[in-house]
Amino acid sequence: MSTEKIPYKIYLSEEELPKQWYNVRADMKKKPAPMLNPGTGKPVTFDDLTPVFCDELVKQELDETTPYIDIPDEILTFYKMYRPSSLVRAYCLEKALGTPAKIYYKFEGNNTSGSHKLNSAIAQAYYAKKQGLKGVTTETGAGQWGTALSMACSYFGLDCRVYMVKVSYEQKPFRREVMRTYGASVTPSPSNTTEVGRKILAEFPDTNGSLGCAISEAVEAAVSTEGYRYVLGSVLSQVLLHQSVIGLESKAAMDKYGIKPDVIIGCAGGGSNLGGLISPFMGEKLRGEADYRIVAVEPASCPSFTRGKYAYDFCDTGKVCPLQKMYTLGSSFMPSPNHAGGLRYHGMSGILSELYDQGLMEAISYEQTQVFEAAQQFARVEGILPAPESSHAIKAAIDEAVRCRETGEEKTILFGLTGTGYFDMYAYAAYNDGTMTDYIPTDEEIAQSFAELPKL
Repeated sequence: MSTEKIPYKIYLSEEELPKQWYNVRADMKKKPAPMLNPGTGKPVTFDDLTPVFCDELVKQELDETTPYIDIPDEILTFYKMYRPSSLVRAYCLEKALGTPAKIYYKFEGNNTSGSHKLNSAIAQAYYAKKQGLKGVTTETGAGQWGTALSMACSYFGLDCRVYMVKVSYEQKPFRREVMRTYGASVTPSPSNTTEVGRKILAEFPDTNGSLGCAISEAVEAAVSTEGYRYVLGSVLSQVLLHQSVIGLESKAAMDKYGIKPDVIIGCAGGGSNLGGLISPFMGEKLRGEADYRIVAVEPASCPSFTRGKYAYDFCDTGKVCPLQKMYTLGSSFMPSPNHAGGLRYHGMSGILSELYDQGLMEAISYEQTQVFEAAQQFARVEGILPAPESSHAIKAAIDEAVRCRETGEEKTILFGLTGTGYFDMYAYAAYNDGTMTDYIPTDEEIAQSFAELPKL
């Protein structure tokens, strides 16, 4: 079909909303390595995980053979309040760049939580409610996941306890207040409310916190409180499963107009955004049905893919969670307080790590001033103020489009715009005032963290 007939926004009807999640592991010939019980060193079992996670979510976490899993009707009903989300042709950005490339972005910010995180939050809250739990605990970096989960818990009448990375708690007070408005309690992490928090503070009294710290606190709070379980907004296979609705909708919208992306780009912190966007496309690649160039974009201040090791590591700083084989900087790595709080995690999804290790996708990193320059350029021509996390993908998409201008290639680029930046104005103020700085960890800092990787 002629590209001139493609509208600015491609919408799917409510009837075209995916009715199943896609499990990319089913099509992986070499599966991700199993998580290990830190006490025994053996692969985790259902019984190992159920004291921490909801039973049904554990089943999803361990299922690597079922390609499609039905989305319960209650979750579909909630999805219909904001899904399907729009696929947008960035005509104005293309014109501003003078590129022959065609740029599309899947916009996940058009819901009250402001990001894609709601896709998994509502699923995890549903399974917690179905199990008869009183509430859940979790961590949050920039606050998008905590915001989404507080909404989902409010919908199902669950208590929600959030441990928010200290630097984001201070940088993003309005996301904190949204969580509290929906009924969640929010604690800056590390805190004195948990044993692991006190231990981290004793060792690093001036720490700004990290997602690894907050995970440790949330897990401890869950296992020590009757009727509670821990839920996570990224990294885990179950989360990438729920987020596959992003990619399924993107592919359906593109198929509707005969569009095939050449390059698919997503920001990468733990993996929920990127994994959700690429899942069905990666499935085709794994089955030999099509080929795509897939690019993960991460902050230079926390470069898990580009400078990390593929090794078993703890998923949390307190070393209470199972061991996951992943690209990691080491669970003791403390990222600098950059403004992309959702990407300040030391490791990467086991699924994405295995795909990256097999050479099925690539990774690049950017410093935050470069990212905010791209965010500002995008906002001025496309009319959306993007979150710092998503802006990493914007930067990579702009760079790719500029290369097309220089080479004359007419590539089709798809990227995920999975959050809005309206609660990130302190970050934008720092950029606009010229006070924003870049920090890249030294080889020595990373080596020190590598030295503490578990010896298996």
